[in-house]
Amino acid sequence: MPTKSKHKKRQVARHPQPAPPIPSHNRRLVWFGGLVVAIIVAAAVFFFKQKEEKPLVLPPFSAESAFALLQKQCDFGPRVPGTSAHDSCRAFLAAELRKYADNVVAQSFTHSAPGLPNEVKLTNIIASFNVNAKRRVLLGAHWDSRPWADQDSDSLQHKTPVLGANDGASGVAILLEIARVIKSSPPPVGVDIFLFDGEDLGTPGESRTYALGSQHYARNKASNYNPLFGIVLDMVGDKDLQIYQEGNSVRFAGGVVERVWKLAARLGIREFIASPRHEVFDDHVAFIEAGIPTIDLIDFDYPHWHTTQDTPDKCSPASLEKVGKVVLAALYDHEGL
Repeated sequence: MPTKSKHKKRQVARHPQPAPPIPSHNRRLVWFGGLVVAIIVAAAVFFFKQKEEKPLVLPPFSAESAFALLQKQCDFGPRVPGTSAHDSCRAFLAAELRKYADNVVAQSFTHSAPGLPNEVKLTNIIASFNVNAKRRVLLGAHWDSRPWADQDSDSLQHKTPVLGANDGASGVAILLEIARVIKSSPPPVGVDIFLFDGEDLGTPGESRTYALGSQHYARNKASNYNPLFGIVLDMVGDKDLQIYQEGNSVRFAGGVVERVWKLAARLGIREFIASPRHEVFDDHVAFIEAGIPTIDLIDFDYPHWHTTQDTPDKCSPASLEKVGKVVLAALYDHEGL
């Protein structure tokens, strides 16, 4: 069994000789240098602390108004292209945006989709604010709803149109409320709000048959339209909101993702989870392919996706407000633009 060593350590004199005194002028230099370093360190700590803790000052976003706009869209019924509900909702959305925007344009085109009896007219609605601003931001959401509840647990419902409270109406509702906010409190950039049609006419497994409105716009956009960045909203009203970072957004617009999630953290909005999950072909992809860094805010873990249960009672004003605040922060945060 090992034992402690019996060898004593070399003893050190209990009263070592004092070091020679530092000359007085050297002491003054050391003291002054230390003071300067301390001041620099304190100033740096104060500066970065102030920068990190600087509060975001945003104009108010009305959760109640946003939810009423979600409900209003659903009151028309499923906004399936080729139906009277689709026509009525299109007129409402255009009229609502004209209250606030400097310019509103309808971009129509036709499309034939398997499962629809006839060729249908699709219409993107584009509202621009501060039209003379060179520095611009793109915001988008789709306003149509799916003609078929093909993910419903009841196979008898697979031909039933989807009301689309969360999948469609939630993102549009937030953007309509943001239009009101921009009108009353203009941000430091020009803003273009896109309400895309034909996002939900696709065939499962065939990505390019989805997001028709955004693809049409991107193919035909003016060559000089190059916003700083874009944010697309889709399925953002779920009561159990959890927005992870979408795969294509992270890969092709990582800087925008990082900035938006940092803004959410500064606002204390924990529903924005800084971790990638899901890769979705959505309306942002066409703009990424056109060279515009655009991200998709989407809660794709929504159990009522493409079912007859996607109704307003599954959504909440609080979720709309949280997403709306983050988008407003992306517009109004001067340091990040």
